[in-house]
Formats: sequence, structure tokens, C-alpha cells
Amino acid sequence: MLFHNPLFLFLFLPVVFILYFYTSKYSKFTYEYVLIIAGIFFYAWFNIYLSPLIIVSIICNFIFGNLIRNSTQIIFKKKILFISIFFNILYLSFFKYSDFVIQNINYLFNSNIQMLNLPFPLAISFFTFQTIAYLVDCYDGNIKKTNLTQYSLFIIFFPQLIAGPIVRYNYMMNQFNDEKSRFINRKNLTLGLILILIGLFKKIVLANHLAILVDSGFENYQNLEFFGSWLTSLCFTFQIYFDFSGYLDIATGVALLFNIRLPQNFDSPYKATSIINFWRRWHITLSNFLMNYIYFPWVKSLKKINFFNAMMVTFFVFIICGIWHGPSWLFVIHGGWHGIGLIINHSFRKLFKFKINKYIGCFLTFNYINLTFIFFRSESLDNAINIIRGMLGFNGYNFSSFTEDKIYIILILLISMLISF
Repeated sequence: MLFHNPLFLFLFLPVVFILYFYTSKYSKFTYEYVLIIAGIFFYAWFNIYLSPLIIVSIICNFIFGNLIRNSTQIIFKKKILFISIFFNILYLSFFKYSDFVIQNINYLFNSNIQMLNLPFPLAISFFTFQTIAYLVDCYDGNIKKTNLTQYSLFIIFFPQLIAGPIVRYNYMMNQFNDEKSRFINRKNLTLGLILILIGLFKKIVLANHLAILVDSGFENYQNLEFFGSWLTSLCFTFQIYFDFSGYLDIATGVALLFNIRLPQNFDSPYKATSIINFWRRWHITLSNFLMNYIYFPWVKSLKKINFFNAMMVTFFVFIICGIWHGPSWLFVIHGGWHGIGLIINHSFRKLFKFKINKYIGCFLTFNYINLTFIFFRSESLDNAINIIRGMLGFNGYNFSSFTEDKIYIILILLISMLISF
């Protein structure tokens, strides 16, 4: 049940909204159960047979969190944290990367290990990172107490369950525990509905129409020349932005209906004047997670901290970011390119004192991001390389891409550019 599905908008959401505020008049715990049941139902709608997986994860990590918080011995506390994080990474890896690992083993050793063909649990990447943040916060003493009901609500709150943003426990629970959240807020209601409409416009009008040309271009990549390659790559760069940001606008709007403010996840990223600036604007909660829960702990663990070591950590953090997106070497390449871009950006700032004009910086940054997204979307390395060759003019300059049926998509692309910049 996707957010732009009429069944979600006109049946599921109104029913949950009415039940939530009706039951909140009588008991705090009752309305919490309404949201938990709604979250389980929402999750199970995609695949009811996989819904026990998130329930198992919730129960196991609630137990891990309690063991960490209640432990008085620092050594035991560290061991439980390590075991709990290892459990979550293994849980994620087993379902998401098993076949990817087997495929690479078969390629390297010319073996014939049978693929497991495991189903992919919905949103496992997001709730795994969110869970790890929770466990680390328990270890750091930031979470004093909780119960299974509130922890379950934190993980399975349906507006941000599927695509984030990645939120922290205290940030969410402080809002759920606020007495004001139990009553309808007309301001939040109005703002929430506006955000839902904006998100639907981004998703249905912009992203979905751009996807038509993108799908056609990447399927017929061998026939793309200069203009077709640029058109395909640009359409995808804006498609992924409006698809993701539109979905999150709807999520933010839906959460606001229940008086919950989700953190901002996008801040006009294509206006970024550098790769560093881009990652402060794009998928902000993922950037914060990578920085606070992987980069800083990794750097602090180094025996010698210097610029070179910090840059190497940056590179490998973005390799992790790439593989987190999916079981494909192309995602790894995508993450690697961003790591390299950040290293170049930091090195430039360290070695040179002058600043690049912001318009030139924006132009260079956008085109670099556009290049990396080709690897993100391509089905194969040959696919990506051929499109890049086309963008460089090696496949000719035929105007055949500009057929009449694509003119309206070019118009949508121009509108997307105007909105983004």
C-alpha cells in the first residue's frame, strides 16, 4: 500500500486518523496500540508472510536495549552492544545480500552454489539503521527508560516506516508523550494536507512522468547518442529526487496529521555548491547517521588521526553507504564516486584558500551528482559506460531522441529544473 495509492489516501489513512483521535480521549495506551496495529497492517499489506520478521526484530532489539541500559559493567555493556549490532547487520545481510555474496563466490571460484532466492523484507535497511542508532543511544545513556509498546511504536510508525527519514528514539517519543499530540491540531492538519498534496504532485506529475523516458533510455542504452544520453541521465537525476522527496513530503504530511514532526530530509540539494554541501542537503538523516554512528566512532578508534586517515575513512563510509542501498556493485561504485568527490572537496579546501564562484560550484556539483546517478540507475556497468560515452559525444549527435511523444516529458524536465533550482 503505497502513499499515493487511493486505498491508502481515502480509506486506510482516514480510518486510522479517526480511531487515533477517538481513542486518545480515553487512554494514552489505547491510541498507541492503534498506531502499532496500523503500522503492522500497513507493513503486512506488502507481504503478510514477511511481517513476522519486523516483529522478531522489534522484540529482539527491545531485549538488547534493556540489557545494554541495565548493565552496570562496562565490559559486559560493550559486548552486548557489539552482539546486538552484529545481529542486526547479520539480519539485514542474510535477507538482502545472501544471493549477492553467493553470486560473487560463484564468479570468483567458478562454483555453482545454489541461490537462496530469499524474499526481501520491506524497509529492512531503514529500520536496521534506526535500530542501531537506538542501541548506541542506549549504550551512551541517552535513553533512560522505555517499554515494548513505545519501542514498537518508534520502529513501526507507518508514515516513516518504508523510506525514512531515519529518526532517533528520544526525538520521536518526546512528541508521542506530549499531551498536545492527543488532540487534533488544525494548523498541523492544514499543513499536513498541503505537504501531502505537494508530495503527490512531485511523485505522480513529475517523477512518474520522468520515469517513462528514463525507463526507455536505460532499456535502449545502446541506441542513445549525445542528446538522448544527456536527456536520460538528467531525467533520472530529477526523477529520483522528486520520487524520494515527494514520498517523504507525503510521509511528513501524514505524520503531521497525528501531530508528529519528522525531521527534514532534503534541503534543495541541487542548489549545493560542493559535494560536502550536497550531503548536508540530500538525505540529511542518512548523512547524520553515517557521520555520528560510523564515521566518528571509526575515526576515534584510529591510533593515529590525520587528514589522510580521515579521508580514507570517509571513502569507506561511502562504500558502506553505497552497498546499503542494494546488493549490486553499481551501488558500491556510486558510493565510491561520492567518497572520491568528498575527498577531492576536502583536499581542495585544505590546499587552496580561494573559493569557487557559487554558480560555478553549483554547476560542477550538479554535473558530478548527475554522473554518479548513472551508476545508481544502470542495470550493468556496460549500460552505465555506454550512456557516459554518449554524453561525451562518442555515440554521435543524432536528434532522434527528440520525438514528439517526448516533448511533454522535456517540458516536465524543465519544470523540474525550475522547481529544483
